Amino acid sequence: MSGSLEVRQFLLRYDGEAQGGSGLGGVPAQRAGHGEAPRISDDQVRRARLAVARGATDVDDCAELLDMLGLKPDQDGQPPVQR
Repeated sequence: MSGSLEVRQFLLRYDGEAQGGSGLGGVPAQRAGHGEAPRISDDQVRRARLAVARGATDVDDCAELLDMLGLKPDQDGQPPVQR
């Protein structure tokens, strides 16, 4: 059992070094601003909606998940995730 613990510790150390040590325990640092964030394409939104629909238990669950993830269109017809 100690072997798997050693492997996990090694991977955590390696992951931290690969990220330049920027991050606490392998957690990436928050982005500085919205200008550097890549745009989410219409195809990505469509595929995300399909994935949510496949995993939802019913229509209400699907609608709630889409809303929580910013994939439900607003009044302008654009999902918040693409703003």
